[in-house]
Amino acid sequence: MSAPLHRAAEALTEADLERLQALLDGLPAPLEPLDVSMADGYLCGVLLQPELVPLERWLPPLLDSEGRPPPQRLNDELVALLRRRHKELNMAIVGRQWFDPWVFELDEEASPSETVLPWVAGFAHALDAHPGLMKLPEEALLEPLAALYLHLDPDDLEDADALLEEIESLEPPLDLEQAVEGLVSAVLMLADVSRPLKPQQTGAARAGPGRSRPRQTGRR
Repeated sequence: MSAPLHRAAEALTEADLERLQALLDGLPAPLEPLDVSMADGYLCGVLLQPELVPLERWLPPLLDSEGRPPPQRLNDELVALLRRRHKELNMAIVGRQWFDPWVFELDEEASPSETVLPWVAGFAHALDAHPGLMKLPEEALLEPLAALYLHLDPDDLEDADALLEEIESLEPPLDLEQAVEGLVSAVLMLADVSRPLKPQQTGAARAGPGRSRPRQTGRR
């Protein structure tokens, strides 16, 4: 996989991403860990919860999508890499700053929605495992959630009539850059609902998606 064009000083390198994927793949059966793209969406979903989700609660659903308990002894490097990404994403969300989602180009036939689907699936997994965000008023969540879930199969959104209606009103992204920008914009919009800025923060300069729109060029 190739690294995104823009990354913060503490961001994981291409080698780190390769290593993280190898460590996830190396977890013993029957565990079914998320891949790095799904893990990235999952961590964003964790960080958007209105109350802090500690490591001991957010790590197990990432290491196994079926909720089976992880090994008693985990590789320290695996945990350290995940914590680094968790910290990086948290800083971006708190500061309402652009971040590069771990989205990787597929083949030329893949649509933008197909390409970002693993990331969105990881995000949805987080909201299933940690439902605090979904207990907030639906009206405030509807627009940003629709911007994310428009990439999912509508059949996966059961009993979500209002959300499906909102999704139907949206135009699908024209290209991958637009799809990635939509992910970041939706995350920051949700942060305004679940993690509102303190009064002294609202006047600070923000570098949101409108100011920085790096194109994802990673491949897996």
